[in-house]
Amino acid sequence: MMIITDSASDITRQEAKEMNIRIVWLKTKFSDGDFLLETEEDFTRFFEKLATEKELPVTSQPSPEEYLALYEEAKEKSEEVLVITLSSGLSGTVNAANVAKQMSEYDKIHIIDSEQAIITQRFLVQRAVEMREAGKCISEIVETIEDLKKRVTVCGMLDTLTYLKKGGRIPAALAVLGNMLHIKPVIELKDKVLTMLGKARGRSGGIKYLWKEFESYDIDETEPVYFGYTSDREAGEKFMNDTVEKYGLKNYRLYPVGGIIGTHVGPSCVAISFVKKSV
Repeated sequence: MMIITDSASDITRQEAKEMNIRIVWLKTKFSDGDFLLETEEDFTRFFEKLATEKELPVTSQPSPEEYLALYEEAKEKSEEVLVITLSSGLSGTVNAANVAKQMSEYDKIHIIDSEQAIITQRFLVQRAVEMREAGKCISEIVETIEDLKKRVTVCGMLDTLTYLKKGGRIPAALAVLGNMLHIKPVIELKDKVLTMLGKARGRSGGIKYLWKEFESYDIDETEPVYFGYTSDREAGEKFMNDTVEKYGLKNYRLYPVGGIIGTHVGPSCVAISFVKKSV
């Protein structure tokens, strides 16, 4: 079984090799050209460059031809194909995957709009890989991922309003005032898109806001809690360790967030993802 995802999952090229999955790469372009986001070192350099640029880089989705090449490879081997894409609310990547399926005229392709990104998209891909290695059939894997994608949630705290301003999401004057007052936006990936949950004063206020959100859900404790960070691993580790101690978490992991979503949230962001119990 061939498992395909895209680079919005922030799975590095080396990790993809170790997981035996294929990555279709979204393109990120600064004013001076394309910027590769294939390693954790690339992620670090990306945020260093982002801080020096006046304009945000442009991100473009993969072409259908990039998916088609992988489908044709699987077709030659009569392999099942599972594609888990970035949320359709954030990109047309899933459309490219579907167009390629039509072009391939191959029936053994299963495409899932993850409705997620970054650490939650990664979580879904990792679960699919675990199930494949355990010998589960494609229909069982698809059913599990379709269920999990509706229950997994990611929330984050931004360190600055600057990148929301650059992206045209808030007025410049509001960003300047907000940064002066140390306002930290708290966001959630909900209903396929990034939405503002609220704002807090200072990082400690933002962390408390994330904890309040975490406490508001009936958490499935059989599933891991994932933590994410942009550029500042120390901040990510502190948030994770404080949260682990506060709630006695046993199953948790920390991952860096790259430039696909990092473009919009900026450096020194921290995030937490978890799975809600079935209704």
